Amino acid sequence: MLGYAFCGSFCTHRRALAELRNLREANNEVLPIMSDAVWTTDTRFGRAADLIAEVEAICGRPIVHTIVDAEPIGPRAELDAMIVCPCTGNTLAKIANGITDTAVCMAAKAHLRNDRPLILAVASNDALSSNLKNIATLLSRKQVYFVPMRQDDPVSKPYSLVADFSLLSETLRAALDGRQYRRLFL
Repeated sequence: MLGYAFCGSFCTHRRALAELRNLREANNEVLPIMSDAVWTTDTRFGRAADLIAEVEAICGRPIVHTIVDAEPIGPRAELDAMIVCPCTGNTLAKIANGITDTAVCMAAKAHLRNDRPLILAVASNDALSSNLKNIATLLSRKQVYFVPMRQDDPVSKPYSLVADFSLLSETLRAALDGRQYRRLFL
């Protein structure tokens, strides 16, 4: 089974949903996970209730959205891999520094204790500034893998990086084989 976690890069949720559908169409069982921000926030990109309903319909199971519900992911060792798509700079920093104050961060920490792959699809406006050190920290961490990423708008947003979500499945396959999919930066 795969864990698939959504964080609050709301403008990328449609692409993240497309990749979730691809994983399900490839007959993967998926445990959906959401940060509190995603679970509760309506934005110009959509209503939280609509996203929740769509994710639960795709996965055929309820979403893990509390720290209490995420913690047992570790002891149960039920996930072959966990994906955070999109992974915001906030979540990236928390995972890099062992902070577990959201369901997604707790699920990631709980999952990593089983020495299984954690795949991060970064979508952050500060990835090439204050969060670059967190990317470096996680690149050196065992069982943490990144979906290849690029600057999405180098002129207007010079510090922003966004993963190429279409490479998620290939990154997952490589991670399950114990290697980082290359090229990391597009």
